[in-house]
Amino acid sequence: MQQFLNVTLGGISQGAIYAAFALALVLIWRSTRIINFAQGSMAMFTTYLALTLVENGMSYWVGFAVALLGGLLLGAAVERVIMRPVEGGPELNAVIVTLGLFVAFQALAAILFGASFKSFPAPFDLRGFTIGSVNIAFTPYSIFVIASVVAVMAGLVALFRFTDVGLRMRASAFNQEVARLLGVKVGRMLTLGWALAAVVGSLAGLLIAGGNLVFPAYMDAVIVYGFVAAVLGGLDSPVGAVVGGLIMGLALSYVSGYLGSELVALAALAILVAVLLVRPRGLFSSTAARQV
Repeated sequence: MQQFLNVTLGGISQGAIYAAFALALVLIWRSTRIINFAQGSMAMFTTYLALTLVENGMSYWVGFAVALLGGLLLGAAVERVIMRPVEGGPELNAVIVTLGLFVAFQALAAILFGASFKSFPAPFDLRGFTIGSVNIAFTPYSIFVIASVVAVMAGLVALFRFTDVGLRMRASAFNQEVARLLGVKVGRMLTLGWALAAVVGSLAGLLIAGGNLVFPAYMDAVIVYGFVAAVLGGLDSPVGAVVGGLIMGLALSYVSGYLGSELVALAALAILVAVLLVRPRGLFSSTAARQV
């Protein structure tokens, strides 16, 4: 019973991390209709900015704030300088560019910060709670991670459902020409979408790094599982991203705890294939198909 409880709680904690990254993918998709495969390496890069400040005597929260600000500026710069020329063209062009950025940011991080493993601090205790004589695998840091993900999800839902800015971002993503005719500053909305997605991605990178070792490729596995979580929940749904992340976390935790960690990647692939076969648009997607 204790093993089941620990595996379940561990899955929830890990699922919240997958959900954080899935939320970044959902945000960029809803605001630009692009899947940013460089999201993880951009988050890794801003995490290294935070670590550099912490190693030089600054507090964790200063590094945290600088990483989020760095993500905002990095996302805006990438859209303006690199993605703008390929927006509106064949979809494959944007995919190729983001894959190139994925490799470039990892290489740049290795050059600037080194390729060795470094310990990243956590703002809260990493020891599990003790109930009587039983120690459970759920920590104060786990609560911080879950609260952060829920706050981001609520913010994205509010942005896209209840604000004029969210409506303009979605209009710019779906049909740029019509949006321009309606007076929407499409370029600004696309830049804002990239900037906000990079902030959420930076948050995901910080949450994943807390209490762990970081290196230029530390986000690679999370990119895969976070992408599966986003597809599982539906790329149009922030709530679906969180639910998909939790489902992924629990499923992979059970597989690792009871069948073996070597089957985790295979389980993730099986989940992705099952979703694409049964409900390709995701469990929470309500977007109707569009003919252009």
